[in-house]
Amino acid sequence: MNHSMFNLDKIIDLEKWHKLQDSLALVTKMAIITVDYKGVPVTKHSYCQPFCQGVRKDSILSPYCQTCDARGGLEAVRLNKPYIYMCHFNIMDIAIPIIIDNQYIGAIMAGQIKLRDTDTPLEQIVSRPANPETDRKFKALEEDYLALPILSYEEVSTIADMLFHLCNYIVEEAIHKNSTIDMYKKALSMDTDNPSLDSMSSSDRNYRNIQAIQNELSSTLIDNKIKKLTSNEIRSTNPLLQPAFDYIYHHKNKNITLSDMAKQCHISPSYFSRIFIKETGENFSVFVPRLKMEWAKQLLETTDQSINQISDELGFCDAGYFIKTFKKFEIVTPAVYRNRIK
Repeated sequence: MNHSMFNLDKIIDLEKWHKLQDSLALVTKMAIITVDYKGVPVTKHSYCQPFCQGVRKDSILSPYCQTCDARGGLEAVRLNKPYIYMCHFNIMDIAIPIIIDNQYIGAIMAGQIKLRDTDTPLEQIVSRPANPETDRKFKALEEDYLALPILSYEEVSTIADMLFHLCNYIVEEAIHKNSTIDMYKKALSMDTDNPSLDSMSSSDRNYRNIQAIQNELSSTLIDNKIKKLTSNEIRSTNPLLQPAFDYIYHHKNKNITLSDMAKQCHISPSYFSRIFIKETGENFSVFVPRLKMEWAKQLLETTDQSINQISDELGFCDAGYFIKTFKKFEIVTPAVYRNRIK
């Protein structure tokens, strides 16, 4: 994937984004800044604390802050989730990766607060050796240090998860919107090159274009997801759904229900259903059987297992129901499909 396609400054309206960032900083009591995948800031700091402003202006102390930011961001990317750590002044910070389609495109750097529960074990990502000069500079900023906001670790963890899901959702929606606009422009340009469409009314052409765009988006999304799942490359663009996809793949012989998968993801069935449709383009009740039929086709093509064995391996209650489901998706029975392949 070409990273230039996913530059944050080209995906979102940074002016509106910064207003949202200011609001989030005000509500969470955290300083927040957004950086691109290179670590370069694409927004200004929202509510940077006076203590950290003073430290970052100092030529000796500032490099330690920059190292903290860089290492925190890399660790968040490695973990594929928010990374909570302590800076060189034992102030709590968070690196929150923005990941779309399994690609890292930027990060939210938040924090500049002290923890109420001081016994919580967090990694100090950068160690700064003490010396009289830095001690003197800290003394000059001590009043600002004591004024830093204080939150519990539970509050910090909840805020980190909220920012992670919110920011990834906003950027994903922006990418989807931009792609739809590009496809619509392409469809309009095709109209001008096709004389046979001249007799159609404007509303008819618009309807045809929109239908074509919707079909292409839906088909591409579903086909890509099925392809990933059947080739062992399981990675959901929504981290909330990842436990469900992992379970589905590693328990092919189970009769999997939506409620069970919602429990796996620790969310309600209704919310699971909503984000699952957004992720795959299909209802759970349609997607899973169709996925199993893809696995069934692989077994029919590459093994000599009987229809009953394949039915059992894929968690069907009986071979008759398996055959009926297979025919629903593939038009023909499993036996006919295998004969055609051979």
